[in-house]
Amino acid sequence: MKFKLKSLVAVSAFVAAGFAQAETLTLFAGETITNQGYTVSGLNGAGTLSFSQTLLDALNLGAAAVTQVDPAAVTLERNSDGVYSRIAAAAPIQAVQGDFDGTTLNVLQVGTQGGAAISLLADEDGNITSGGNITIKDLRVDLVNKDVYANIVGGNGVGVINDLKLWKIDTIEGPTTFNAADVLAAGGTVTVQNTLKGLRIYDTAFQFFATANGLIDVFGLDALKAVNKDVDGYGSITSSITVNIASATPAIPEPSTYALMGLGLVGLGFLRRRAAR
Repeated sequence: MKFKLKSLVAVSAFVAAGFAQAETLTLFAGETITNQGYTVSGLNGAGTLSFSQTLLDALNLGAAAVTQVDPAAVTLERNSDGVYSRIAAAAPIQAVQGDFDGTTLNVLQVGTQGGAAISLLADEDGNITSGGNITIKDLRVDLVNKDVYANIVGGNGVGVINDLKLWKIDTIEGPTTFNAADVLAAGGTVTVQNTLKGLRIYDTAFQFFATANGLIDVFGLDALKAVNKDVDGYGSITSSITVNIASATPAIPEPSTYALMGLGLVGLGFLRRRAAR
């Protein structure tokens, strides 16, 4: 009976301290969250999608044109032959979701804004594409299940599809957790950097891509299929996310502050007695 009582007391203490009640929180850019003695704000950063070489080869085969979808910024580099040698789309971080138990924040999901648009014209030989286009934007990265979702807008009847499960992540590099007290002690600002490698498209998403871009089952479709077979898949996403953490608990006055407060009360009482005379 005593053991049970002690166990209940211990559990109650942990609950009171916030250790047993992790909460799922979502911080949006420009907002502030206060939870379990801390305030988190100042969300800033970007996630940059770098296209793999095999994806570049597929786009070059179809003479694709790539443009940015604001507020993302797309970097395009071409070699001396005029074909793409590098494509990277940097999208600003919109939101971060995580579990917080009063001590450790475990990042679960990250959302970005903007993206890139791809358009293709029908090739003369009719072996690659009949023409089409697709826009990929507003990525949502699920770090727990290692999936990437996106909103897409596709031509050739595909239309708008929101929150489509797009890619499977092969590996995640970099920390996805941090200690709130440690960040506060180090100055209150933390920057977390991650790299997601080996993005492989899901079958359903592949069909939407193929249809939207009008890929023909001669060279065009085979070129896109080859991307998934490459060790790098569709490429990688590198993110850098910064947040600020501050204490939400009012500071405890120093003993000297209490002494000054006491003297002030004594002085106030003395003045009142003099006025009463």
